[in-house]
Amino acid sequence: MFSLDTLLVLVVAAPLAAAVLTAALGRWYLRRHAHWPALVAVAVSLAAAVALAWQWSAGLPALPAEEHHAGQTATEHAQHEEPTQPEEHETAGERYLGREHVVVLWRWAAVQGAWGTPPFVIDVVLRVDTLTCLMLLVVNLVGLLVVLYSVGYMHDDPGYWRYFTYVALFVFSMNMLVSVSNFLLLYVFWEAVGLCSYLLIGFWFQRPAAADAGKKAFLVNRVGDFGFALGVFLLWSALGTLNFHDTVLPDGNLVPGVLGQHWLSMPVPYGGAWGSRVAVVVACLLLFVGACGKSAQFPLHVWLPDAMEGPTPVSALIHAATMVTAGVYLVVRTAPMFLVSQSAHLVVAAIGGLTALMAAFIALTQTDLKRVLAYSTISQLGYMFLALGTASFAGLAAGMFHLFTHAFFKALLFLGAGSVMHAMGGVIDMNRFGGLRRRLPLTYWTFLLGALALAGVAPLAGFWSKDAVLAAVHTRAMENPLGEGYLYLTLYYTGMVTALMTAFYTFRAVFLTFHGEERLPEEAHGHAHEGPWWMTVPLVLLALGAVGAGLLGGPITDWLRHTPSLAFAARLTGTGHHGFHWQVAALSTAMALGGVALAAWFYLAQRQLVASLAETFRAAMLYQLSYGKLFLDEIYTVLIVIPLRVLGWVLFILDQFLIDGLVNLVGYLVRALGGLFRPLQTGLVQFYALAMLLGLLVLLASMLRWPLG
Repeated sequence: MFSLDTLLVLVVAAPLAAAVLTAALGRWYLRRHAHWPALVAVAVSLAAAVALAWQWSAGLPALPAEEHHAGQTATEHAQHEEPTQPEEHETAGERYLGREHVVVLWRWAAVQGAWGTPPFVIDVVLRVDTLTCLMLLVVNLVGLLVVLYSVGYMHDDPGYWRYFTYVALFVFSMNMLVSVSNFLLLYVFWEAVGLCSYLLIGFWFQRPAAADAGKKAFLVNRVGDFGFALGVFLLWSALGTLNFHDTVLPDGNLVPGVLGQHWLSMPVPYGGAWGSRVAVVVACLLLFVGACGKSAQFPLHVWLPDAMEGPTPVSALIHAATMVTAGVYLVVRTAPMFLVSQSAHLVVAAIGGLTALMAAFIALTQTDLKRVLAYSTISQLGYMFLALGTASFAGLAAGMFHLFTHAFFKALLFLGAGSVMHAMGGVIDMNRFGGLRRRLPLTYWTFLLGALALAGVAPLAGFWSKDAVLAAVHTRAMENPLGEGYLYLTLYYTGMVTALMTAFYTFRAVFLTFHGEERLPEEAHGHAHEGPWWMTVPLVLLALGAVGAGLLGGPITDWLRHTPSLAFAARLTGTGHHGFHWQVAALSTAMALGGVALAAWFYLAQRQLVASLAETFRAAMLYQLSYGKLFLDEIYTVLIVIPLRVLGWVLFILDQFLIDGLVNLVGYLVRALGGLFRPLQTGLVQFYALAMLLGLLVLLASMLRWPLG
């Protein structure tokens, strides 16, 4: 039996070893076998993650009873509860704050403080808690299936070894991101994930579109990461530490961590080391800027649809398990900060709801199958942030549950789109193919299951997690109907409308791709067929997850209560166990079935109505707005890109003609002055003797004119 420390290190180290080995040997020695290091390493990571979760769960205590603050927001609790000491009769269960285990690998930096500042000490430190275990399971399970699928999908690519090097590095970076217990390390691997996404999105860098998409993803994420960095600086300035956990110094003094047990056990969250409520709000908003960049939320969502230029398995990896889930993870990890900051969690909810609706509206008219799924990812991430913005444990658990189920059905849909693209000779435009269900039966049935799960049709996984999100928002709206409840009620109905649109555009894609008259592009050469077993086995396994993952909602919710940050949330707001929300489920199911029926009517029964409907929407400018992606890229080009280019040209001209001109002028003056004395250096000895004689005569004449005495 391995120890927790060994298992955690093994989870993160195996993909790194694979990346190094493939980079060193792949091009010259491994070649067509370059997938084996990544495949074996991610399999080892998954096995270690399963063992870690099992061993960690075995040592967890029984959960306490329902907290007495159920139904009350953290802000209301902080405003009404006096800072009193715990009563003697309060049990340990009522004050249960979760379990964590910290593994310090080595000390990275230790700088003595100056002028009253605390010492800057950064350890390479990992942590184990239930949130870490859940994320490691999702990342490595989906990562393993994507690597397996990639063996068949990428088999003829000349950059085969390079692809698996990047994928292994990507999995390592994401494993580290969800495992570290320090904001500085989190930022390091936050950037490492961004680097890997840049390398994989622009993998086919010979194509200008792919190279541009990689650069766009990199630059847009730098905007969000700048906010993230400012938030980290603020945390250090306010707290003197960047550790999540409490740290005991060699002299015995305790340094409360940003998310440590010492701070979580304080009766009033606004007190203590935070100093002021403003610092919490600003830090949360800055961190959320970084989350918006990674998780593609408005207004930093524009990079994700263009990321489809990379290989399709990369799209599945980015959208289902790695990069885009990092922002959701960050908000959940820092839940205590957001729970005590009313302004911050309102911003999270509003941005999430707006993004969900906006992305669903854009997806209605897209013809690129992968772009439809990309906007679907943006929309579903909006659902997750909408849940997280409810400032309740129920919302946090629902957001993580939706992240868990979404990983299965979105990876399934992207890999299914990859099978279609593989069979169509690289074509992914739905206007150029159709009726593929007879050619690709396994892809069709698995894709259909993923589409049903995404639409939220019972009893598939998406039904349970999406309803949990909407139920959390509805409950939050009913808690304070005369105050901020109006906002949450609006967001609740926004989520319902989004559910209708999601079902419509999802099954529009299903019907255009797999139903109707069979149409094959010339690139398919008339012999479209299923891919090899490397590609079909992951589809079947993911389809099983899309069907059954929703049954794990209750266990996942209870499991997450053992995470310190979420245990704190449960203590303040209650566990959210209010039974099944029949009203919410009935309305969302009606929306989902209505969207499916509407898509079937337009694209199966009455195809001739599609053109007239499109003309009607064109007359109202709605079609142009949706198909043009709200023209946000063009707006950014006019407001940001062009002004920056103009500024760049102005600075270039100033540099060339003013700055360089002044420097060159100084050089010219020195050369000119040197030119005046250059004739004196003739190289003739006679001239030098004459000059010495003339100099002596001048000296004697001066002595006669001004005697020394």
